[in-house]
Amino acid sequence: MNPDGQLDMQQLLAAAQQMQEQLMNAQQELADTEISGTAGGGLVTVQVNGQGELVDLSIAPSVIDPDDLEETAQTIADLVLAAVRDAYGRAGDLQQEKMGPFATALGGGMPGMPEMPGMPGGLGTPGASGLGGPDLPGTSSDEPHGE
Repeated sequence: MNPDGQLDMQQLLAAAQQMQEQLMNAQQELADTEISGTAGGGLVTVQVNGQGELVDLSIAPSVIDPDDLEETAQTIADLVLAAVRDAYGRAGDLQQEKMGPFATALGGGMPGMPEMPGMPGGLGTPGASGLGGPDLPGTSSDEPHGE
């Protein structure tokens, strides 16, 4: 502030420019970072970048039961969904860590769960940071899937 109590416009502009540079650096760092998500004890692993783009998916051959292809297909779908949710939850946490208050302000989502491309409503969906609901394989449910 100036001696007369007015804000110094040059100081304000310099601070805004510094914040913009920090934000751009954080966004670039996120774009360059890959985060893993897993489900089923590692049967399915996905990689997303810090901006929420799915960049890799691997499925262990042992998850495929040639004698029950319909159940296998459903199990794989559930595991992929759970692994993606796990990775997106971790990516949201990383965004919050790197971008702080900017993550919520820019993403429009819940704190720590900014909106990501391809994810309607952002990451703030139920189960987004965990392995999914109790009926997904690899979770704590004692009941078999689909019954």
